[in-house]
Amino acid sequence: MQVKLYALTTCPYCRMVKRFLDDGSIEYELTEVDTLEGEEKEDVIAEVRRISGGGASFPVIVVDDEVIVGFNKKRIKELLNL
Repeated sequence: MQVKLYALTTCPYCRMVKRFLDDGSIEYELTEVDTLEGEEKEDVIAEVRRISGGGASFPVIVVDDEVIVGFNKKRIKELLNL
């Protein structure tokens, strides 16, 4: 299972997702979008918009091919089989 998290360092819901994944010992790839610069940041924001249906809300969690926008604990648990 592959888990990827797009987050902002200033976002309380992003911190909640990170804490939830860390507390559950779930391995995930983290991209903190607001720490990126220039073209890399633009590319990641475009990717977030593409996978989340056009918006740029955070956090965005990708579990395999499933996308969750926001901290939806119930859905995250379902996708992670917790």
